[in-house]
Amino acid sequence: MTPLSALPVNLVSDARRALATELFTRVAGAEGVERARRVHLSEGERWFSEDRPIRRVHADAAMFVGGLRALLLQSLHPLAMAGVAGHSGFRGDPWGRLARTSHFLAVTTFGTAEDAEAMVARIRGIHRRVNGVTPDGRSYSATDPHLLSWVHLAEVDSFLRAHDRYGAEPLTAAERDGYVADTARVAAALGVVDAPTTVSELDRQLAAFRPELAGTPQARDAARFLLLSPPLPAAARTGYALLSASAVAMMPLWTRWPLRLPYLPVTEATGVRLAGQAAVRTIRWAMGSGPVQSR
Repeated sequence: MTPLSALPVNLVSDARRALATELFTRVAGAEGVERARRVHLSEGERWFSEDRPIRRVHADAAMFVGGLRALLLQSLHPLAMAGVAGHSGFRGDPWGRLARTSHFLAVTTFGTAEDAEAMVARIRGIHRRVNGVTPDGRSYSATDPHLLSWVHLAEVDSFLRAHDRYGAEPLTAAERDGYVADTARVAAALGVVDAPTTVSELDRQLAAFRPELAGTPQARDAARFLLLSPPLPAAARTGYALLSASAVAMMPLWTRWPLRLPYLPVTEATGVRLAGQAAVRTIRWAMGSGPVQSR
């Protein structure tokens, strides 16, 4: 295999740009470039200064793994999963849902305070329309602070753990607490009550949800869709498989059977981890040539 250093510079640059464009379009959608320009280049105060941990974590390619883990973990709450299955359109338009989620994270993390507040208001309006009944007869509402808390906790835990394992610049203990505290500001704006502000609080609140969690048929169906049949061209499936295997390897042991996830401790600790590092490094290399750089 020819090393990159032996290839013509323009060929490497073209390949890097093509990969960046494909990744960015998948994650941010067709309007992603224009949205990114507004997020990063608009003048105005931000919720978070450039030195805050949330900006480092959310800008890193490890978020690709963290995002997949978050979706798997979130699916274990039957009420939250019923809301996703009934209202999100994750099967019919998974990339659209991903683009909306990534746009929310980008605006609240890097955008102006004015845009962040408008985005939160928009999401809260959408949440007011998401309600229903689970297959076993329980009512749910996306405005429920308890469910909002679960979604928040699963995301923060997943993003932080993915960054710990695959991030370019690992956080110190104080910065890990700082990241959790940063995300609490966004959570409170969305309606979460008493969002954790330290890693120890995050762990405690996550543990308190354990009795409510279960591997429902909806959750297992979502896991199969995410891991085995995502709507991707053949050329992208190998890379996606590495990312999804890395996400599964970071799932707690107690989640494996409820979601019917494999557990291969030796392989996960060696081959999967190395493959995940290679996949994340490749994404990081490609996205360094992305259309918009962070402020």
